[in-house]
This record gives sequence, C-alpha cells and structure tokens, in this order.
Amino acid sequence: MKVYEKAPAKINLLLDVLHKREDGYHEVEMIMTMVDLADRLEMEELPRDTIIISSQAGYIPLDEKNLAFQAAKLIKDRYDVKQGVYIHLDKKIPVAAGLAGGSSDAAATLRGLNRLWKLNIPDLELQELGAELGSDVPFCVTGGTAIARGRGEKLEMIPNPPQCWVILAKPPINVSTADVYGRFRVDKLNGHPSMADMISAIENQQFHDVCGQLGNVLEDVTLSLYPEVHQLKDAMMKLGADGVLMSGSGPTVFGLVSKESKVARIYNGLRGFCKEVYAVRMLT
Repeated sequence: MKVYEKAPAKINLLLDVLHKREDGYHEVEMIMTMVDLADRLEMEELPRDTIIISSQAGYIPLDEKNLAFQAAKLIKDRYDVKQGVYIHLDKKIPVAAGLAGGSSDAAATLRGLNRLWKLNIPDLELQELGAELGSDVPFCVTGGTAIARGRGEKLEMIPNPPQCWVILAKPPINVSTADVYGRFRVDKLNGHPSMADMISAIENQQFHDVCGQLGNVLEDVTLSLYPEVHQLKDAMMKLGADGVLMSGSGPTVFGLVSKESKVARIYNGLRGFCKEVYAVRMLT
C-alpha cells in the first residue's frame, strides 16, 4: 500500500516577538497561512523495520538530520510500529528559506504514516507530536490560517485571508534562524505589528488592509546582515506588488498581488535578481 501527501509552504503574514523566555526560546505571536508551492511525499510500507528516504534533490540530508526521517522515527517509536517505511520526497520548496519546507515535510509524514499504518491518531495529538520536532510543525499538520503563540505551537484557527497571487523570491543565500534570533533584541524595536488590525483585515476580507498590516520584527536583523534581501524587497515593491514582506527569518521575500495582469511583470522583473522565483496562489 502507498499513501501520498502534499506538503505546502507557509508564509508569515505577521511575525512578532514578545520576549525571550527562560527556556531560551522566544515568545512569539504570528499569523501563518499556506501557499500553493508544495513538496510531495510518497510513502510505502517496507517488510523490514527500517526507514529509507529518497529524493530527487541532491542538496538535502536523507538520514536522521531530515525532519521527515525524524517524524517517521518518532511515530514508530511512540506507537510501537514494527514495520518499516520507504519515503520518496519530491522537493519543490526551497530549503532554509523561511517557508517551513522541512516542517511541512515532517507534518506530511505524520499525516501519511497515520493513514498508512491505520493508527487513528487525532489531529490534536499529531500536532503535539509535531511540536517535538519543531515550532512550525504543529501548524503544518492542519494547515489553513492560524494565529500561533508560544514557540509557535499554540494555535488558534482563523478565517483564510482574501484570495490573491503570491510571488515568492529567494536570493541565493541561506539564513540561520538561530543566528537571526540570537541577534534580535526586543528592547531595540521601534514598535510591534498590530495583531488585532491584521485579524480584522482578514475577517473582513479587506485585501489592501491585509497588505497594509504585514509585519515581521525579524526583518531588520536579516536585512542588516544580508543586503541582497533588502534589494529584493525594494525591487518587489517597485515592480508593483501590493504588499511585500520577508517570510520567517528569511531570506525569502513574498509579495501579495491582487491583479493577475501584474504577476508576469513582477515575476520576470525578479528573475533578474535571483533564479528561485515562484508565482503561486494563496491556499484558501
């Protein structure tokens, strides 16, 4: 038997950091949603008790460092599953991009193995498992649009934002999330993005208000370290995207676009800055 799972990328419409916690993590408030750029996973039972991962992408680990591998091992150990699994990962989401590609793969693995092995684990329990793997994994288990608090694992589902095009552009650099958070200082912030105003814009389906409320307090750190991200953001704005923001800790920048007629011009203009450019729809 085989099962197939889609693992979509996520973007942060809002990312705020409230303070550093005693456990070393940062207390965050985020609004996350998903876009139609996705990895695809194929999972098949193996007769022997082992985990094998393959991928067409030559740049990702296929062992214990891979989050999908960790998810498979976690679910096998926790539910005493003695069967093995072969997972093929068709990678489309750029890595180390602020798009939660690895987290979404882990979430898809949890969902897929839950079906493959008929474990009947409820979504909430899958989210709790996901929290052991990474802060973005619980959200990726269910998708949709959510407010995330704590380390990102405390979720409150909200309506999806208005449908639009999303242009994603990743410069040819990798950004360390740990490094960005390590340099971030809450006391140096000029202000915080308004969670209440963003929620209101989404609930009222006001596209231009959503664009106006985009905010990511990590931007200043990443933009100061990597001028390429700053240039990319400026270019996307000049090309006419309605709202522009860096996703997560970067380096991917996304632009929200309401009119399809603008999409090709922005896409082609950004190809002069970097090769990894995608024009996709919001997953609503």
